[in-house]
Amino acid sequence: METKRYVVGLGEVLWDVLPEGKKLGGAPANFAYHAGQFLGMDNTIAVSALGEDKLAEETVSALREHELNDLLPRVPYPTGTVQVQLDEQGIPTYDIKENVAWDNIPFDEDIQMIAQNCRAVCFGSLAQRNVVSRETIHKFLDATPHDCLKIFDINLRQQFYTKEIIQESLQRCNILKINDEELVLIGRMFGYPGLDMENKCWLILGKYNLDMLVLTCGTNGSYVFSRCESNEGPRKACQMSFQETPKVKVADTVGAGDSFTGSFCASILNGKTVSEAHKKAVEVSAFVCTQNGAMPKLPEELLK
Repeated sequence: METKRYVVGLGEVLWDVLPEGKKLGGAPANFAYHAGQFLGMDNTIAVSALGEDKLAEETVSALREHELNDLLPRVPYPTGTVQVQLDEQGIPTYDIKENVAWDNIPFDEDIQMIAQNCRAVCFGSLAQRNVVSRETIHKFLDATPHDCLKIFDINLRQQFYTKEIIQESLQRCNILKINDEELVLIGRMFGYPGLDMENKCWLILGKYNLDMLVLTCGTNGSYVFSRCESNEGPRKACQMSFQETPKVKVADTVGAGDSFTGSFCASILNGKTVSEAHKKAVEVSAFVCTQNGAMPKLPEELLK
């Protein structure tokens, strides 16, 4: 019998404590949920760690409600929480509690088995702030099959990143997802602040031998830079897709970026072209902005 191959959200699983109450969040679970709406929930899984507390039980219940598979070993640290404040435009700021369960994800046999049967994985910089989870993420990525899509959704938060973490992640991924503000920070950090946005993207794509670089610019649209095979030796950069951001009534933007990544990844795995996948990702993330919380159920017309 053929072994099932999973699409994995790897890293932080936590609770966003919003003004109206707490909601399950964390980029990897959001990513896995949105990818699963296109690929079938049986084919996606959130991999992280939980504490041995009441909030851990609530996490498992909430994931079950969303029909999301999980691999969440219990560790002797509290389950993660984030205080979220929203401004008048619904834009969030985060206070991310430290030394919590997802900082201490163990690389056990179950997680290794998922890695070895991984079709695509999305990971970020935040879950690498602590050495335990960082080493687990590296081991997971190194254990994936050669054809696995490895998406680094950079997700810079507060002070929880270093140049070394970003470089090691870029060396292990084949798709980078970044926003315009993060691109400015990376440009400064890596010593090319003078380049324009597009040239920075082509430079990073080439330097780290990436297959794709996804750049989101909020209301100013989004881009996908990708390569194709050249018959004359090395691969060359060859394609840029641009999509405008739809104007919608924003409830909040929590999870919108993760829904973009999840639906983009699912579309690529479903054999869509880069521009088709990009268009779908933009439509999905615009819808998520009109809903409260990170994991709304998508309407049928978006799932077609």
